[in-house]
Amino acid sequence: MGDSKLVVVEEVSGWLRVYSDGSVDRKWTGPPEAAPLLEHIPPTCGAFVDGVATHDVILDASSDVLLRIYIPETSGGEKIPVLLHFQGGGFCISRPTWFMYHAFYSRLVKSVPAVCVSVQTRLAPENRLPAAVHDCLSALTWLRSSPDLLPLGVDLARVFLIGDSSGGNLVHQVAALTGDVSPLRIAGAIPIHPGFVRSTRSESEKKTENESPILTVEMVDKLLGMAVPEGSTKDHPIICPMGPEAAPMEEVELPPLMVVVAEKDLMKDTQMEYVEAVKGAGKEVEVLVNRGMMHCFYFNEMMVKADPKTGEETKRLVEGIVDFIRRH
Repeated sequence: MGDSKLVVVEEVSGWLRVYSDGSVDRKWTGPPEAAPLLEHIPPTCGAFVDGVATHDVILDASSDVLLRIYIPETSGGEKIPVLLHFQGGGFCISRPTWFMYHAFYSRLVKSVPAVCVSVQTRLAPENRLPAAVHDCLSALTWLRSSPDLLPLGVDLARVFLIGDSSGGNLVHQVAALTGDVSPLRIAGAIPIHPGFVRSTRSESEKKTENESPILTVEMVDKLLGMAVPEGSTKDHPIICPMGPEAAPMEEVELPPLMVVVAEKDLMKDTQMEYVEAVKGAGKEVEVLVNRGMMHCFYFNEMMVKADPKTGEETKRLVEGIVDFIRRH
């Protein structure tokens, strides 16, 4: 008989290990100071805590797909928009119930104010792309068919797609694939530090000073390698929507866009290539740049509170998102 002991066949340092039987261990093994950011925050089940109530809705009982809903405590009056949020993590890791998402999106829904519906998608490599895209589209269908599950005063004609890192890729895909979803209207889309890359290295990927203990070029390569369909490369349209394998941008219907870019992001150059492709197709797009910041810096709540520069750039980010939403 052969040796039945499980062995690690793929590993993304700190984030996950894939074993020879296909099982995946996503227990965090990176710097311990980052562990609190990944802590699961249970829903408040409708009770308002620090001005926000959260509850969960199972989107698909046969899979691991749920919705985490944030509701701000408002005084009533005008209808408020909806943010449909897609989490990052290279399509392979992260949950929208983690503290880092809870802290930032609680702050955002109070600032707009808006209701946020955050989609917990299926993860690769167990569920390779386009599984996550299908989950996000299912969430949009749920939003369209279940408005009674949302609080009164929600304006379904002002739905904004928003996503962090690879969630920004999902923002583009959902926006491009969404036709008439009346009575909903996609009023805008906000990819934040989107995970747009290509098979050939960009200059910003070659700069080691853009790497951090929780995101390196090697990590990006491994995560996306496990996420794309078998036989595909980083030129896949979900990873590189501005590349030769994607539909021409002129043929893609997109709502007004605000692309958020961090100055020291590994993927800054390819994010800007996306912006230029959208502009070149004659579509509405604006850019917000976080000066001196690295990829998804605003999720590090400890740094947001302790470091004045990080705190100020997070404030600018929130204010920029609020301004974009209020103008659309």
